[in-house]
Amino acid sequence: MARRLKFIVAYDGAPFAGWQSQSHRNTIQDYLERAFERVTGRPVRVHGAGRTDAGVHALAQCAHTDVGKHLAPARWTEALNALLPPTIRVVRCRYVSNEFHARLSAKGKIYRYRIWSTPVLPPFEYRRAWHIAHPLDLNVLKRAAKHFAGTHDFAGFAANRGKTEESTVRTIHSVRVRQKGPCVTIEFDGDGFLYKMVRLMVGSLVKCALDKMKIEEIAARVHSAQVESTRFAAPAEGLFLVRVRY
Repeated sequence: MARRLKFIVAYDGAPFAGWQSQSHRNTIQDYLERAFERVTGRPVRVHGAGRTDAGVHALAQCAHTDVGKHLAPARWTEALNALLPPTIRVVRCRYVSNEFHARLSAKGKIYRYRIWSTPVLPPFEYRRAWHIAHPLDLNVLKRAAKHFAGTHDFAGFAANRGKTEESTVRTIHSVRVRQKGPCVTIEFDGDGFLYKMVRLMVGSLVKCALDKMKIEEIAARVHSAQVESTRFAAPAEGLFLVRVRY
């Protein structure tokens, strides 16, 4: 009898074409499903909490699958990591109720965006942060970020994935802007996020911090839900899925 296995997976998104399975089979979901198939001897479908884009990283993506092979959770972790590339790691596993669903049961997510603000990007930060050679006005970043908190129609900060969203209303519980040395982090805690929403929000915040956009424009776009043609999405490499809340 099949049992539902919930597992947390971390990955460096740089070498992969995102989470969702594609025909070229170079996605996180594809690698996980191949690993499960090798352990179980039959095709297995993996369901993730969300579909991170190409180049986006995860510290704790959550996923589930139904397995007929009843290994101990620690044994699953060991077996899968032995088959996965070193840029994908299953952190931990546990059996859960069949009512649990990695995406549908999720109550929210936390995303973190990293910016490296110095003239020279250290080589170990390559593809881990957005390199901006000019100093950022941290006070402007913090003031602008406050406009995203709350429940709003975020249509003005979403890209078209090819299908119409049922609703573009989302609640952002908090936006935290911090700086440690040259590294600026912007962390978003929300009940859900639209396609490229975080990257579009960060792009607008950085434009404000570089005096290329007025804070009032962010406020106007949040409250009008209008889609502007001049939007800019921050690069994928600075974005990390930190946690999925249940």
